[in-house]
Amino acid sequence: MPELESLIEQKLIEQLIYGDSQWTYRPDLKTEADLWNNFKYILEQNNKDRLDGEPLSDSEFEQVKNQLQFSTFYKAGEWLVGENGKVMVHVQRDTKKLHLVVMNHEHIAGGSSVYEVINQYSALKDDDDAASRDRRFDVTLMINGLPMIHIELKNRQHSYMEAFNQIKKYIGEGQFRGIFSAVQMFVISNGVDTKYFSAASDTELKKEFISGWVDRNNQPVSDYIDFAKNVLKIPQAHEMIARYTVLDNEAKRLILLRPYQIHAIEAIREASRTGKSGFVWHTTGSGKTLTSYKATRNLLMDIPALDKAIFLIDRKDLDEQTNMSFSSYSQNDSIDVDNTDNVTDLKNKLKSSDRQMIVTTIQKMQILISKRLKEGTPEYNRLRGLKIAFVVDECHRAVSPATKRIIERFFGKSLWFGFTGTPRFPENPYPLMGDLPRTTEELYGACLHKYTIQNAIHDNAVLGFQVEHDGPKDVTDETDSSRYENETHMLKVLEVILNKSYHKLGFQNGKGKTFEGLLTTSSISLAQKYYELLTRVKNGETPLQIDERVKQVLPDFPKFAITYSVTENEDGSQVNQEKMKQSLDDYNAMFDTKFDISQITSYNSNLNKRLSRKDPKYKSRNEQLDLVIVVDRLLTGFDAPCMSTIFIDRQPMGPHDLIQAFSRTNRIFDKKSKPYGQIVTFQAPVLFKKCVDDAVKLYSAGSTEDTPLIAEWDDVEPAFKKALAALRIAAQTPDVIPSISDEEKFHFMKMFQSFDRLFAQLKSFSRYDESMLDDYGITEQEYIDYAGHYLNIKSEIGPDPGPDPVNPPVELEIDSDYELMAYSNTRIDYEYIINLIQNIVNPEEDGDITPEEKQKKIDEAKQYVEDLRKDNPKVADIMSHLINDIELDESRFKGKSILNIVENMKHECIEQVVSNFCLLWHADKDDVMYAATHYRNGIIPNESAIKASINYPEYKNTVEHALPKFKYYAKFFAELRSTLDDEIKPLV
Repeated sequence: MPELESLIEQKLIEQLIYGDSQWTYRPDLKTEADLWNNFKYILEQNNKDRLDGEPLSDSEFEQVKNQLQFSTFYKAGEWLVGENGKVMVHVQRDTKKLHLVVMNHEHIAGGSSVYEVINQYSALKDDDDAASRDRRFDVTLMINGLPMIHIELKNRQHSYMEAFNQIKKYIGEGQFRGIFSAVQMFVISNGVDTKYFSAASDTELKKEFISGWVDRNNQPVSDYIDFAKNVLKIPQAHEMIARYTVLDNEAKRLILLRPYQIHAIEAIREASRTGKSGFVWHTTGSGKTLTSYKATRNLLMDIPALDKAIFLIDRKDLDEQTNMSFSSYSQNDSIDVDNTDNVTDLKNKLKSSDRQMIVTTIQKMQILISKRLKEGTPEYNRLRGLKIAFVVDECHRAVSPATKRIIERFFGKSLWFGFTGTPRFPENPYPLMGDLPRTTEELYGACLHKYTIQNAIHDNAVLGFQVEHDGPKDVTDETDSSRYENETHMLKVLEVILNKSYHKLGFQNGKGKTFEGLLTTSSISLAQKYYELLTRVKNGETPLQIDERVKQVLPDFPKFAITYSVTENEDGSQVNQEKMKQSLDDYNAMFDTKFDISQITSYNSNLNKRLSRKDPKYKSRNEQLDLVIVVDRLLTGFDAPCMSTIFIDRQPMGPHDLIQAFSRTNRIFDKKSKPYGQIVTFQAPVLFKKCVDDAVKLYSAGSTEDTPLIAEWDDVEPAFKKALAALRIAAQTPDVIPSISDEEKFHFMKMFQSFDRLFAQLKSFSRYDESMLDDYGITEQEYIDYAGHYLNIKSEIGPDPGPDPVNPPVELEIDSDYELMAYSNTRIDYEYIINLIQNIVNPEEDGDITPEEKQKKIDEAKQYVEDLRKDNPKVADIMSHLINDIELDESRFKGKSILNIVENMKHECIEQVVSNFCLLWHADKDDVMYAATHYRNGIIPNESAIKASINYPEYKNTVEHALPKFKYYAKFFAELRSTLDDEIKPLV
């Protein structure tokens, strides 16, 4: 019989107060009043001197309480950063302002810190909210009287996700208010599975943010007692709040570091205390920028002897992304983080007596040492004597062995810590250059912490890879580049990218939600040839035509660009500047920018932002790219979760470069439509496969067992056939499903989820074709019918299954959060339907088409309009009327723009709606019309102008039961907003 939740709770508390865990159990604290009184007592005890021995009066304590009513958990996090590590509240006592210390982060595990644990706290319902209920919290950990870590427990019969959903529900109900608004971390457990995540609003809480704990060797720590021993004892629990929480100023959210990030930072701290350097091997995509930022920052806090901590980066990587990340993380930090604008700025910061964290480039550091300092001067001697810790991003290539030796010899008291996802090993060393080190370990010292691709995929920190080798199979010498540098080969590559990457590029997601791809070649001249060829394809000047199915979703596909780094361009003196200018002109025309040949750096920066889509502006299809052609730029260090595929038309790279390039595609985005990072190679298939296998083995620390690192067609297709056979056993046909037993339905759901996952994966291969389904023994319609029954059963069993829910046997437990992956409900694009109708009245083909062919086109357009009706009935009505008019008298529309006709019809509808509204409410038509055409995100842009022009006296005299003036304005704007949302927005 499973343990009761109360017993799990009791055992957890016993562990927390046992031995040196340092928590004190407070069974007497059960209500908010209890907690405030307890907090007041601790605050007064820790501030006796500041209070002159006089306790806080009720009114003074009200001032304190008001400062601790946080509107968001992020706001609480900002306050908890403190001032030089001291978290304060401020009280006005007569003419004197008292600055009281709530928490001192320098007193971790000692000093003024008080650690208490409470349970079964009673969160009373909100009297103003009839729907709210009393709630009881399981276990809460408090530091100096403030709830910091909250724990919800379930027994082994329930999933830990039930605890997650419970917390989400409580947050939505407003239970984490008052003193509980300071919480920074949540822990959820069903005894055997224990996870943690940072506090956020219920709408921002995502299951992707949930993290398990692992030990230093990346072994899971999932039992709740073991988790308490590793994470919740003191000092670890206090450090989670004080040292391992990051405030992302841009996203306005708390980030709790994952265990491997914490272990790396601790390993650097331990090494630095003994004067040792070393490197951290954390796979690409695992958050190295955040880890390295926190490691650099913590070095200054942990090692008082350090004068400066310097984050070194190669100028090729000092792009907008890295700068934005660092400035966002450091916005609320207690340590200054300074980017250096130039070499003089770097020199001044080094000379400054401030203990700073400095972000600068290797190139600036080299120039400073070699050209800006005169040997023997006081300035030279002062800088040489500095004790500096260097943290190097992408250390496998950012600082060459020769450059590091120069900097290291100048700063004789320096420590070096490198971060890399792809270290140099004896199998892939640096080129031999005299006695310079050839591996990362020789260059930096021992590996301080390791987190491989295999670990990251296992933890769902990154995606696995799906690889296709589509190069010609009939080549004797696969390294003969002449076999690939011709238009025939290049058109075959573009055929795959344009017409066989429907699922790879996420067309099933619909307009504005598709993914991006990179096409990498071996040289700038080849990249430019691809750019020119792709332009010709899009203009219809080659035998290669873009598939109609693709145009239905994105009529403007492909939107593409070309980019190379400044250094790549400098190295290529043969580069045709005219071609470069043309590609910039195309980009400017596409996105209304104004870059010229002298602004390549700014252009690259703009392209990076556009590709990463982190700015809301780039969520719009108008601002998006589909494909970027590159040589080496963007193949390392670039983070764009919406990038799904890299197309490689070049010879295999070295193992480190391969894994770096592959890793542009495996950032977590939406596991439903992006379950893998996709790689397609077009040269040397046999050689490429061997190189990929070797690289993956090398960067999985020699082990690739039980991890979906690489999926290939020959692995996926047999698994798909097996899953289909299992599905047929569970339900031979879709028709039988309604009549099978409850247990059989659970079995069907489990088999269908497995089948659906593999079917989606199969569809994403370039070689997949729907005609193959005949051989497999299933039709697309059958799949749709199976999916329909699956969704029916899922709705029957949850989340509110009724009074007599049926629970599946443990062995048949299904993923309740699973969303269909192979099911495609693609919306036909509005512009595509317009073009269809245009082609009916003005056929593109020479000569007349038969009445039968014309009717077929009309019927097709009608079908697409009906599909559109599901999402936008108002525009569908307009198009439907237009098609009927064309059927009655086509001659009226000859030579006319259908787009203009539809847009005019939409405008007439808007005019009519606005006129009727203004007539009813006696408002100014011009003002309301302006609001109608500029209404965005629920904001009326000219609200004050409308209010000023409303004719209330006329309204009052005309309307029989007129509203009083104050109610009239409120009702008017409520009705206006409703009209804009329901009537106008679909037409705009």
